Amino acid sequence: MVYCDIESRPVSEVSEPARRRLISSRSNRFDVIVDGRVLREDFVPSEVVHRHDEVNLLSETLEPLLSDGRPDPAFLFGPTGVGKTCIARYTLAQLREQEPAVRVAYVNCWQEYTRFRVLYRILEGVDRAVDVHRSTPKDELFERLSRTDDEPIVVILDEVDQLEETAALYDLHRLGHVSPVLIANREEELFASFDDRVRSRFHAGTRVRFDRYGTDELAAILAERAEKALEPGVVTDSQLRTVADAASGDARVGIGMLRSAARRAERQGLASITDDALEAAIPDARTAIRRKTVEGLIEHQRVLYDVIADAGEIEPGDLYEEYERRVDEPKTNRTLRNYLTKMVHYDLVEAVGKRRGRTYRLVDEDSGDDENDE
Repeated sequence: MVYCDIESRPVSEVSEPARRRLISSRSNRFDVIVDGRVLREDFVPSEVVHRHDEVNLLSETLEPLLSDGRPDPAFLFGPTGVGKTCIARYTLAQLREQEPAVRVAYVNCWQEYTRFRVLYRILEGVDRAVDVHRSTPKDELFERLSRTDDEPIVVILDEVDQLEETAALYDLHRLGHVSPVLIANREEELFASFDDRVRSRFHAGTRVRFDRYGTDELAAILAERAEKALEPGVVTDSQLRTVADAASGDARVGIGMLRSAARRAERQGLASITDDALEAAIPDARTAIRRKTVEGLIEHQRVLYDVIADAGEIEPGDLYEEYERRVDEPKTNRTLRNYLTKMVHYDLVEAVGKRRGRTYRLVDEDSGDDENDE
C-alpha cells in the first residue's frame, strides 16, 4: 500500500485536492485547479450571485407545482452569457428540494430542433424513451408522454427560438402535467417564429428578463468560481476584474478566460496566474469558445457560415443563392434568417447595415465588443 505524508494515510484515503497537491509535489509541478467542474460552462452553483430578483420571479411562477397546480409558461429572455440557463436549472433544483416528485427534462433546441427530437429528449429525461426508434411515429411519442402524468414535469427548452417545428410547443401546452420554461435571446424574434395557434397559447406566460452583467457583478461571480475551483492565492482580485472587463458582461466568456488562464499557468508550472499568462489566455478563451460554437452549428447553419467565410462579406440574396446551390434540401428564407440571427447573437456573424443594403461577414476574432447585442 502506498502512503503519503499527510497524517500517514494511504493515498487512496486522502481528499482529491490534497492528492492532487501530493502528486504535483512529486512531479515538481503545481496544480492550480482543484475542481475543474466549477469552471465548466454547464456548472450550476449551490448559490447564485447577482440574480436574486430573477430567481425569485421564476420561483414564484413555478410555485403552483408545490400544490398540485400548473404554472403559466415561463420565458427567460436576454443576451448570451447572462445566466439564463444556469438560473433555470438552479431554480428548479431548489424547487425539487421542496417537492422531489417534480421531474425536470432539459432540451437544447439548437440540437433538438424538430418535434420528434424534442418529444424524444423529454421522454429520455423522464426515463420513458425505451424502445423508441427513428421510425417511431411522432404521435406515438406524444401519446407516450401523455401517459407520464403520474407526476408533474418541467421542461426547460433552451435556445427555443431554434425550433423548426413549433408543433412541439403545442404538444406541451396540451399536456396538463407538463410546464415549459422557454429560454431565448429576444421576445419579438421568438414570437415572430410562432404560428398563430402557438402564439395565442403562450402569450400570457411570465417574462423573466436578464441584462448584461456589470463589471463588478461579473468580477464577483468569477471570485466565487475561483474560490471553489482554484488553489488559494492563484488569482488576484485585480486580475479577476481584468477578466470581467474583457468579457464585456458575458459570464460564459469570463469563466472561459479564467479557465484558460488557470490551465496555462499549470502547463507552465506556475503556482499562480501571472499577468502575462492572463493576457495570453484572454484571446485563447475567445478562440476556444468560438470554435466550440462553430462546431455546434447544425448542417445548414454551418453551410451559411462557410458561405460567409468564403465570401468575406456578402449580401443576403447572394448568400441564400449560394446556400441553395450547396445543399440538397434547402430551408425556407425565414428559417435561414432565424439561423443568421442566432449566429449574430453568438458573435459568429456580424450584420452590417439595416435591412436593405445589409451584408453579413464573420466577426473579427480579435474583437471583444458585443456590438450586435441589445
